[in-house]
Amino acid sequence: MTKKQTQAYTEEFRKEAVKRAEQKGNTAASVGRELGISAQQIYNWRRQFNRLSDKQFNSLQGVDYSKKETEEVRKLKRQLHDLKEENEFLKKATAYFAKHQE
Repeated sequence: MTKKQTQAYTEEFRKEAVKRAEQKGNTAASVGRELGISAQQIYNWRRQFNRLSDKQFNSLQGVDYSKKETEEVRKLKRQLHDLKEENEFLKKATAYFAKHQE
């Protein structure tokens, strides 16, 4: 009975595989087939990277953040967008009522 040899993949390879699997239109299975690895391996690597609390894997627009920081930045950007829309609406409403009160 022979022991199955496992191939060691570089961290860069693993990160790239996970990143590709998370892109729109890709699945872990399709990326796995392209790279000659199992989809389960990609899921394992994704879970491993998500557990990292340091800034090794999560990035937003080229800047490294922890997962918590990334989520907070996204939340704040959504809030900023909503407030800008609300502000524009209020400006238009104010102008409309000022015009019709004369």
